[in-house]
Amino acid sequence: MKQTALSAAVLHLPSQAAAEAAGIADAEPVPLNWLEGKTPATFCGTTWGVPWKRGVYRPGTSFSLQAGTGDTYLPLQTWPLAYWPDGSLKWTAHAITGGYETSSSTPSYGNLRLIPGRKPVLTPVPVTVRETRNDIDVNTGMIQCRIAQRGAVLISSITRGGKIIARDVRLICLRRDQPEISEESVGVRQERFSGVTTSAIIEQNGPVRAVVRIEGKHQVKANEGRAWLPFTIRLYFYAGSDSVRMMHTFIFDGDENKDFISGLGVRFNVPLTDPLQNRHVRFAGENDGVWGEAVRTLTGLRRDPGPAVRASQTAGRATPPADQLPTAVGSRLGLIPAWGDFSLAQLTADGFQIRKRTKSGHGWIPAGSGQRAAGLGYVGGATGGGVAFGLRDFYKRHPTQLDIRNAASDKGAEVTLWLWSPDAPPMDLRFYHDGMGMNTHPQEREGLEITYEDYEKGWGTPQGVARTNELFLWALASTPPREQIASLATALQTPPQLTCRPKHLHAAGVFSNWSLPERRTESQKAIEDQLDYLLNLYKGQIEQRRWYGFWDHGDVMHSYDRDRHEWSYDVGGFAWANSELSPDLWLWYSYLRSGRADVFRMAEAMTRHTSEVDVYHSGRFRGFGSRHNVQHWGDSSKQPRVSTAAYRRIYYYLTADERTGDLMREPLDSDQRLRFVDIGRKLRPENSPPLQQTFVGFGTDWCSLAAAWLTEWERTGDTKWRDRIVNGMRSIGNLPKGWLTGGSVYDLDSGKFLGPGDTISISHLNAVFGAVEINAELLSLLDVPEYQKTWLMYCRVYNASSTEQEKLLGTKLKKLNLGEAHSRLTAYAAASTNDPALAERAWGEFFRGAAGIGVRKNLIVQRIVGLDVLNPVDEGFVMSTNASSQWGLAAIENLALIGKYLPDSLPAETGSAQEGPEST
Repeated sequence: MKQTALSAAVLHLPSQAAAEAAGIADAEPVPLNWLEGKTPATFCGTTWGVPWKRGVYRPGTSFSLQAGTGDTYLPLQTWPLAYWPDGSLKWTAHAITGGYETSSSTPSYGNLRLIPGRKPVLTPVPVTVRETRNDIDVNTGMIQCRIAQRGAVLISSITRGGKIIARDVRLICLRRDQPEISEESVGVRQERFSGVTTSAIIEQNGPVRAVVRIEGKHQVKANEGRAWLPFTIRLYFYAGSDSVRMMHTFIFDGDENKDFISGLGVRFNVPLTDPLQNRHVRFAGENDGVWGEAVRTLTGLRRDPGPAVRASQTAGRATPPADQLPTAVGSRLGLIPAWGDFSLAQLTADGFQIRKRTKSGHGWIPAGSGQRAAGLGYVGGATGGGVAFGLRDFYKRHPTQLDIRNAASDKGAEVTLWLWSPDAPPMDLRFYHDGMGMNTHPQEREGLEITYEDYEKGWGTPQGVARTNELFLWALASTPPREQIASLATALQTPPQLTCRPKHLHAAGVFSNWSLPERRTESQKAIEDQLDYLLNLYKGQIEQRRWYGFWDHGDVMHSYDRDRHEWSYDVGGFAWANSELSPDLWLWYSYLRSGRADVFRMAEAMTRHTSEVDVYHSGRFRGFGSRHNVQHWGDSSKQPRVSTAAYRRIYYYLTADERTGDLMREPLDSDQRLRFVDIGRKLRPENSPPLQQTFVGFGTDWCSLAAAWLTEWERTGDTKWRDRIVNGMRSIGNLPKGWLTGGSVYDLDSGKFLGPGDTISISHLNAVFGAVEINAELLSLLDVPEYQKTWLMYCRVYNASSTEQEKLLGTKLKKLNLGEAHSRLTAYAAASTNDPALAERAWGEFFRGAAGIGVRKNLIVQRIVGLDVLNPVDEGFVMSTNASSQWGLAAIENLALIGKYLPDSLPAETGSAQEGPEST
């Protein structure tokens, strides 16, 4: 396959010489931080994004990376991520490796500074990629990896030092035709499918970082039988590194009533040549704990091989040959059981078990247990080498499992990393109720009135949802010390991530309106304290409520039931939040301004979840997401407000993650899906002819789509996406009532709104799904006066008094909801027009807390214990994701827009601690 380009072909990139001639050789260095605050002990490589002010650096600018306090520079790979409208660099991505050593010593990775305008030093051990007719060969300088272009094997071999360390890396799926085995089960059938590659593409080709993307489907045999569960695998390599990072994505396209996945994983073989007593197995437990044994143990025997032998085997070093052992031991090695099979299963968030057996057909022996395993294992020989392997978020994505089979065999061991454990009940994705007699639209509306669930038969399907998991393989020359196992486990669960400091992110002027925290006055301190309080509350809720699991990890719940002291996990639309009212944005803006590692990890997990599980990637609803529900895909409302790129782009630009880049491209043509799917819910028959025009809301729909077009425009420079945005903006601005009409008939070919737009129809939901933030970015990039005028009018009048509304519009608006959240619209209008009176009004709206939570002086968390709860839990003064998310965004944006008008003293405490009812 042809190698894909790394940068936008649309732009004409100037030469390196021209860039350096621009006078930026002495540019101020950009300090970088390790996200978790300290230099990692182990990492294979890392990639991160850096923003730049508009107009400062042109494409082709070189960058170097200075390390330590001296004149030390590390090899660096750079590529553009996004451009400002004038063609200057907006975001660049950078990659370094942790895998090489210099001629003198291991380089320092502390005190790193990115320097524009200076050429990077050459990579001493570059990663190289060579493509043949059948394979793609990647050489990091430490390992060589042969990737198959097609067929049932992903990676044919991983070689180190001329020796094959791993071979035949492949995908496996087990399917049952029944969800569970019980007394009533009869003739349960299980099938095994293998991933079959149909294409392999080189996405990046060194010198520091290489990426290969593999696509295919699962089949019983290649080119035979059913092909389902499409997959995308990305393999990442860093120069000088002995590791392979794998991003595993699959789409569920089966029948949830017939296809029950009973195992899903990655499998490979490890050749073993060491004698059995020198073959070792390791599992990382918790708190740096390591379980480690040999296939044939020489410790604990009736006859002692001697302390030196015992110490060597325990440490993973080679023991003497049999003829050099004491005769009482060496002559009886064949009578010591050889343990060939090992398993670590994490079936819940709170318990794992290690078992072992001699071989298939014999009983399992419990070998250890604990609460939360790190998800790392190893099998290999003391001299022949082996593979360390791991699955990130091991307990958070339960049920997971690591299996080693046939470690005592002459043919070597077989390893499986199970993303879904075969020891757990099969994956059951069926809808959770039978409709309860709701067969007509009026009956469905009645159901919405009581459980807030927008139910329609057949619409709550998982067909088309996806999940991405992160795995690592390390090809090692020998059994690693236990300290290295623990270090690898840390790097697996918390991959080292370089970041810019909040000060640089803010100075670059990206992501619209946010500011750095200040606590100089009583009011500033109160707001900042409450921002921290809410973040800490949700961090605690994730752990206490165990919001973990294969499909659930990363999401949070919507509403709280104080009578049960439980989130409403079983009540229709009050269960999983599914991005409702923008918790994704709240977390990401909180990270941007604070740099908190724990907030980044919360936001990262949410982005991984909401972009995959809550969105359809194939099928009838492709490009749309599902409204909040007991099951992530359960609600019949399928809308772009959930699939919007607005919730993904911050993570993408901070990490340059390719999978997230794919996901932001999926909604590019989502408006074309409106020809077939009526997102107004239940009003259009499934087999109706395609539409040329349809009704589209400005906020929840068009702004959600515009986020994808904006991102694609700045990623590629392709002006067709800019023009589509401008068509929409101008046509909205030219409607008689503009934004106040809420939505209008939309032409699917041109991207223009056709009208009539002559009546006022305002929904409190229009601006709370990223519309405020996206509009702020659009208006800072594009000069569309008619759109700016109508948006500013909407911002001014939404929370205005009836008197002011009548003065500006000639009519009074109906009573509107979410006044606290919309204070940031008033603030935007105030900042845009330099209106102190409007700024004062905005702060008044914020502090009054209408349909929100207000600002509290006493931020109390109550611990609930005893008979009323299963386990001790905390309750805060607000337990609402809608209210928390919108208050957080309003606080952050108001401080940025009108912070200079914030009163020093805190007004009287107000707020209802409850969000208003959401429109349906």
